[in-house]
Formats: sequence, structure tokens, C-alpha cells
Amino acid sequence: METLANLESFVRSAELGGFSTAARRLSMTPAAVSRNVAVLENNLGVRLFHRSTRSLTLTEAGERFLHSIRDNLAALQSAIADVSAEQSAPSGTLKVSMSPTFGIGYILPLLPEFAERYPLIRPEWMFENRQVDLIAEGYDAAIGGGFELTSGVIARTLAPAHIIAVASPSYMEGKVPPHDPGGMAVLDGIVMRSLRTGKIRQWQMRNASGEEQAVIFNERVVVNDPAAMCKAARLGLGVTMIAKPDALPYLERGELVRLVPSWYADAGPISIYYASRTLLPSKTRAFVDFVVEVFQRERWPERFAGSLG
Repeated sequence: METLANLESFVRSAELGGFSTAARRLSMTPAAVSRNVAVLENNLGVRLFHRSTRSLTLTEAGERFLHSIRDNLAALQSAIADVSAEQSAPSGTLKVSMSPTFGIGYILPLLPEFAERYPLIRPEWMFENRQVDLIAEGYDAAIGGGFELTSGVIARTLAPAHIIAVASPSYMEGKVPPHDPGGMAVLDGIVMRSLRTGKIRQWQMRNASGEEQAVIFNERVVVNDPAAMCKAARLGLGVTMIAKPDALPYLERGELVRLVPSWYADAGPISIYYASRTLLPSKTRAFVDFVVEVFQRERWPERFAGSLG
């Protein structure tokens, strides 16, 4: 009778293409994963992987075995997780990735409440402007937008990510507010250059009637970070296009004003990403449910929507 550890080491190594990536996902050492697979091969009397210094590929027998046990293993893990969840409170290290601006502004302030509710969970929260590979890098969850959904990863929508035009009251003093996005062409623009493409980010705005207009700025300031765009606007350097969640605190305090308030650009939803529902550890499920609860309680889906004007 094979142990669960041997079977899981085999399946994760096959799915992720290596012992090292499987080890990170399983919180084990590569040597331990390799040893588990070797024990499984010895017990079965067949070779499951072709091994080389650069690659790990399934043999024909390994392909058949993976196909036969993958779904059964998931069901077994789910049953074990459900029983364990009933017997103990959520616990363990919770590794989450999120953008610095949104994460520090909205998610980090929730930590005292979350820690009080789940004292056995140890948060390990990474604030980074990149799309992480949840499975390969061992993350339990990520919060953001625009992630490519790889196999085994689920996205649960939290709120819209609408982009709006803002400027400081001091910058707009004495100027005629534009009536539509085309009217912003005469204003100084604070724009962002993508580190990935090297291009200036362009936006297409829309209104409730379905009309669309491109945003064309007189580019005065070029930066590569949304937080810098927001700060430059607050300093009175011009008009910028930023996510409404990033602008909201400054709009509420009067440090920024919204231009063309019936227009917005849609950058897709803000979502929480996590691995397969059936394999969700209790610590991850607790975090996902908590975040969804707070978004609804604080009415963030409504407050983050640029379409509300």
C-alpha cells in the first residue's frame, strides 16, 4: 500500500516538471521528493520518469499511472483536509502576494482583525508588482488583476478595477474642466511607461451610454509606478489615470478631484487567486472567505466602480 506522500510527490513532480518545483509546492526538500518517487517506482516495479540533469519527463508507464490516480488522489486529499478542518482551527503559514499600493492600502489594515480571528495562522504577505506562479512558487493566494489562469488556479472576482482621471485642486485652479476625455489633451499628463513593454500605457474611456474615447495627454511626467503617478498628481504636476481604489482616499480627503466623472476605463476585475477548490487548506479557505466578507461589508465593489460617477 503506497503512502500519500509518495503518490503526492509523484503527481506534483509530473504536473510541475521537476522535483525542485514540486518540493516548493509541498514544503519539502527536493531530495525528499525524489526519494519518495524512487520508493514509489521501486514498489511498483516500473520507472515513472526519464531523468536527466536538465529535465524530468514521464515514461509511458508514468503517463498511464498519472492519468489513473490524479483524480483519486485529489478526492483523497480533499477528504483528509475536510476531516482535519473539522478537528482543528486553521493554522500554518499563509503566503499571499499582492501589489504594494492596493495591498498596503486595503489588505494590510485588515491584518489585526484576521489575526484575532485566526491566531494560529502566520501571515507571510509579499507586496510585489508582478504576477506570481502560485503553484510553482508555493503561494497560497494572490490578490490583483490580470493574472493568467494556469491549470489548477481559480480566480474569484472581488470588485471592478476601473481607471479614472484625477488631478489636484491646485492644478485645476483657473482651468476649465474638460467635458469628455478628448478635452484632456490640452492638460499636462502624468503617464506610466511599462517596464515589460517599454511603451506608454494608453487608455480608452467609456461612459454609461456606451460611447468610447481615447485618452491623449500632453505627456509632461513619465513614471513606471501607479503610486508615483498618484503622488505626482497630488503634487499638482498634472492629470493622471489611476485605479479608483488608489485614488479613493485622496478623493475623499479633497486632495484630488475627479475629471470627466461620467467616464472611466475598465482594467478588468480585482480578484483573489488560489489553487483548486477541492484541495484548499483550511488556512487558505479562511483567508479567501474573510477577504470576500470584508469586500462586501465595506461596499468596496460599489466604491471602486468608476461607472457610478
